[in-house]
Amino acid sequence: MDDKELQDEKKPPNSTSFENKKEISELGWSFCPVCAKEVPKVTNLKYCIKCGTDLQYLKEHKRFKPVSRLNPYVQHSSYPQYPTPMISYGTEKILDENILNTKEKKLWGTWDSIWLPLVAFIALNIITAGFFFILVFFTFDVNTLTELISNSYFIILISFFELIFIIFPVMYVGKHLRNPTLGNRFALLGFTSRGYDKSAIFKEILLGILFGVIGIFLVFFVSVITEIILELVFNVDIVYNITSDTSDIDIIISSSDIFSIILFSIVMILIVGPSEEITFRGFMQKGLVRRGGNFWGLIITALIFSLIHVIAIFLIIPESPRELIISFLLSFFPYFSISMMLGLLYQWRHENLITVVITHGVYNALTLIFTFIFFGGIS
Repeated sequence: MDDKELQDEKKPPNSTSFENKKEISELGWSFCPVCAKEVPKVTNLKYCIKCGTDLQYLKEHKRFKPVSRLNPYVQHSSYPQYPTPMISYGTEKILDENILNTKEKKLWGTWDSIWLPLVAFIALNIITAGFFFILVFFTFDVNTLTELISNSYFIILISFFELIFIIFPVMYVGKHLRNPTLGNRFALLGFTSRGYDKSAIFKEILLGILFGVIGIFLVFFVSVITEIILELVFNVDIVYNITSDTSDIDIIISSSDIFSIILFSIVMILIVGPSEEITFRGFMQKGLVRRGGNFWGLIITALIFSLIHVIAIFLIIPESPRELIISFLLSFFPYFSISMMLGLLYQWRHENLITVVITHGVYNALTLIFTFIFFGGIS
């Protein structure tokens, strides 16, 4: 073996290929001076195929070209620049065009749906009690005060305090609206004619009158059934032993004149009906339905509505616990039945209160008129 063969054996295996790679290209480089990528042996090569360095510029000027070092052999996507969204940690505001389309939107929570009407009820009673206190303070005459309280026009005046039921929810819902005008607040609560033409509004009014009459028969039927069941359970004659005495409000109504009854009926339709329905159906039921579904929203609203109307029974000292229970049940179930009907009407009319308010007001007005006739107002 001669010296040349020995030298070939001592060379590393890749020495031949390494020397081939070091063959000078047109630029005079075998590897990119930036990323060490092998420079292809092609004509007119300008950029490094890996890092995009302008090799010709670097070779000529001995410095990097002052431009973005994007790979010229790769197509880069251009992404649109969107403005940075504003982060809001408060309540999501409802736009004007979406006020009547909130069935899929969770509005106020369960707790808010319950406590706000209860606070309104407490405020109503506090203001009424304060009004009576002022009367006592200025009259100093029990007989004069008794005559005043027994006057039907005084009861009509007191009925205007029911507007407190409107104030609380109307103030509350403003924080859910982008444009919290008074009209938008009422619209969110369902007390609006938006989306209804004159014929549609007339139809809602007729439905309200019809169901107001139906409500009278419904309450009468429920009252009779309740009396029969309670008589069987407690073995008493309810009509004569429990309810034989005429209530104070019945005495006041029966002693009223026709004009006061007409005025009282108007107040029931224009004041009492809207006030209670905006609070209990427009606010409470709407909020509860969004959180717990139609069934529980309807039931809970009807329960609270009924309890608020019969709670005064517990302020009267009964002769026995049994009499208290019977009096409570006799009042509770009729209220519960009419409240269920109003709640179902509210769902049926797509959470619009026109029909519901008319039904409530007409039912109350008819109750007054029948009481006036029944207790001798008209001979």
